[in-house]
This record gives sequence, C-alpha cells and structure tokens, in this order.
Amino acid sequence: MVQLIKSMEEPQLKSKTAKGLLWGGIGNGAMQLLNLLFGIFLSRLLSPADYGVVGALTIFSATAGIFSESGFTLAIVNKKQISNDDYNAVFWFNLVAGTTFYWILFFLATPIARFYNEPEMIPLARFLFLGFLFGSTAAAPTAYFFRNLKVKERSQIQIAAITVSGTVGVICAYNGWGYWGIAMQTVFYSGTNALLIWIRCPWHPAFSFKMAALKSMLPFSSKQMFTSLFTHINNNFFSVLLARFYSMRETGFYTQGNKWTTMGYSTISGMINSVGQPVFRETVDDPERMRRVFHKMLRFTAFVSFPAMFGLAIVAKELIVLTITDKWLACVPVMQILCVWGAFMPIATLYSNLFNSLNRPNIYMWNTIALGSLQLLCVLVSYRFGLRTMLIVYTSVNVFWLLVWHYFAYKHIRLTLWSVIKDIAPYLFISAAIMTGTAWVTSGISDLVLSMVCKIGIAAGLYILLMWKLNSTVFHECLNYLFKKKQRNNDA
Repeated sequence: MVQLIKSMEEPQLKSKTAKGLLWGGIGNGAMQLLNLLFGIFLSRLLSPADYGVVGALTIFSATAGIFSESGFTLAIVNKKQISNDDYNAVFWFNLVAGTTFYWILFFLATPIARFYNEPEMIPLARFLFLGFLFGSTAAAPTAYFFRNLKVKERSQIQIAAITVSGTVGVICAYNGWGYWGIAMQTVFYSGTNALLIWIRCPWHPAFSFKMAALKSMLPFSSKQMFTSLFTHINNNFFSVLLARFYSMRETGFYTQGNKWTTMGYSTISGMINSVGQPVFRETVDDPERMRRVFHKMLRFTAFVSFPAMFGLAIVAKELIVLTITDKWLACVPVMQILCVWGAFMPIATLYSNLFNSLNRPNIYMWNTIALGSLQLLCVLVSYRFGLRTMLIVYTSVNVFWLLVWHYFAYKHIRLTLWSVIKDIAPYLFISAAIMTGTAWVTSGISDLVLSMVCKIGIAAGLYILLMWKLNSTVFHECLNYLFKKKQRNNDA
C-alpha cells in the first residue's frame, strides 16, 4: 500500500516540479530583463552620486529587513505539518518586528545623515525605510505561496510589481527628482508586491497569536537569520575591501561585471529556489526518493546553467559595449571570470535547499560562515597580485567548496560523489567545448551585432543538436512537457 501511494504521488510531484521550474524560469527571466531595462533608463537619467546616496542607506534597510523577517519564511516552508497558528504567529511577529525596526531607523535617520554629512538624507531615509516595513507585512503570505509551490502566481506578482515600480522610478527621474526616483522605485516595488500578494493569497490572518507556534520554528529560523545576516555583511565587506585595495575605477569595473553575472545566475538560482526546498520537503521521509529527486534537479540545473553562463561569458564583450558603451570594456574579463563561478552557483543553491529541507540549517549556516571566512582570507592573500588573479582565486575557492557541500549530502542521504559527477560532467564538458569552439569560429567578426548574433545562433544550435543526438533525458523531458502543455492549451 505504501509503495502504491508513493507511485501515485511521484507523477504529481514531478508535474508540480516541472510547472514550478517553468514558471520560475519565466518569472526570473522576465524580472531580470525588466530590471535591466529600467536600470538602463535610470542610469542614463541619474548620476553616480544619486545612486551613492541611496546605496549608502540600503545596508540599513537590508539589515533591518533580515531581523524583521528572522528566517520564518523558510521555517514555514520547511515545517512538516503547518497550521493557521503558525502562519498567524509569523504574521504578527513580522508585523511588530518590522514596525519596531522602522521606528528605530526613523529616529536614527538624523545621526545617519550626520555621519555621511548629507542633511538631505533624513527625509529620504525615512521614506526609503518604508520598503522593508511593507515587506515585513507580506512575509507570511509569501511563505504560503512558496510552501504550496504557487510559482506562477508569485512570478506574475513580482513582474507586475517591477513594472509598476520601474515605471514610477523612471517617471520621477525623468522629471528631475534625482535620487528620489530610485527611492520611489524601491518603495513602490515593496508596496505593490505586498498589496498584490495579499489580494491573491487565500490565507488571511486572524486576531490570535500563540508563542508556542513561533518557538517551534525558532531553532530553524534563527539559523536562517544568522546565515542571511552573515552573507549580507560578507558581501558588503567584500566591496569595502575592493575599494580599499584597488582604485575606485577598478572597483567600479568589478561592480559592473558582477552585476551582469549576477543577473545571469540569479535567474537560474531563482528558478531552482522556487521549487527546491518545497519539493525536497515532500520526500524527506524517503532518502531513496530524495536522492532520485536530487539527481533529476541536478541534471536539469547543469543542463541549463552551464550553457547559459558559459554562453554569457563568450558574448560579454558584445553585451557590455552595445548596452553601456566601451567605457566599461575593462569589466569584460571580470565578468568572464565570474561567469565560471556563476555556472556552478545554482548547484550550490540546490545543495542548500537540500539541507534546509532535511531540517539541517546548521549545515547551511556553518558552511556559509566557513566559506565566507575562507573567501576573506583568499582576498587578503591574493589582492596584491591584481584584481584578475584575486578573482580567479575567489572563483576557484567557490567551485571547490562544492565538495564540502557534497560531503554533508553523502553523510545524510548517502549521495555518492560519482553519481553527482555523472550528472554534471556531460553538460559541463559539452557546454565548455561548444562555447570555446564558437568563440574561435567567430573571432574574426569585427561587427559587434553580427558577432553576438552568430555566437548565440551557433552555440544554441550546436547545443540543441547535441542534446537531441545524444538523447539527453532532461532535454526530451523538457520538450515533452512544453509540447504537452501547448497541446492542452490548444485543446482547451
């Protein structure tokens, strides 16, 4: 009977995962594209100083947002049995915490402005901090969407929020509002996102609060909060070190190259994140089934990530020069180095989702802390050899750290290294070979537009052809799902 139930659940879980990955890819891709378009408009209308004023305040609102959310979103997703008491407890806690932190920062706006010697920051800060307050009100319904794999609905909401906020920001910047344009975009995104989530979420809070429900999630959520806080500080500290060791010009090239690379891999990681932990949670009582699900998701991740990020690396020059002009040409090598790590980043995301679903947030937390500390050590040792050398070392450390992630996966679900290598290796080597050959074949093309079109056309064509000829299971499953979905829509 148990086996029968599992066999019946498997197709349903597979369908939910496929649907989630599809909408996760569409949603994250659309969001990155919209962010890119609105970012180009704002960059042309505003000065670096405008971005600097808002950027100086972002660290405060981001830190307050981490404390007010306190990791309870993922705690709800991870909990095996959930009730209205859990959602209510998280909602009221986040609302009270968000409101408290907002008023703390409201009164700290004056000393913050004095620290930067920018009196105009006071009203700006008090307005900008509303963003994390709006976000804290929507933490519980966001967890509901995440837990129930409502990826399509969540993607639609985020796309709508980005469209509304981006339009408001561009209009404000066009009318000469300066840094208020960026602030308006930030706050309108949080507000619109929270409003639409509440409109579409079937769950609504009740006037009840049970501390026991909150306490039951605290061991998991506190580790998530600490990990997020450490990651946030580590990322900002890395930028500070770059500015200290190198010129502001080199730091600017790193920032720009990193931004483009992040847009690439975060699209894939976001797609994996949208389904990873909820799907693993469904298999947590069956290690064998969990291994099967992990292998399927790992193959899909490698199938998408390696060609996408290696492809981004070979078109980096054309992309940068055509969109933000050749004054940023020096950021191309930075972008290409970071694309190598970006290709592996979604795999690390998959491992972190696995450990969280196993209710092992301590593994995620300590791995993140250890990796961040090692990154910092490598930066301190290698910075004197130049930015590129430092980035190569930084990338290598991140890639090899996957072995540490895997050690814990083997320890807890007996996931063998050889099986993981067999999942990853074909897509890694095929992607690397195709991108290298494409770059060599098109090296003589001087026209940037033609070069970019040829690179994308040749690389995509060869990859699809090879996947077809090699009878790739992931490739055929993707085609079958898409064509079946299209057929169902036509029949309807």
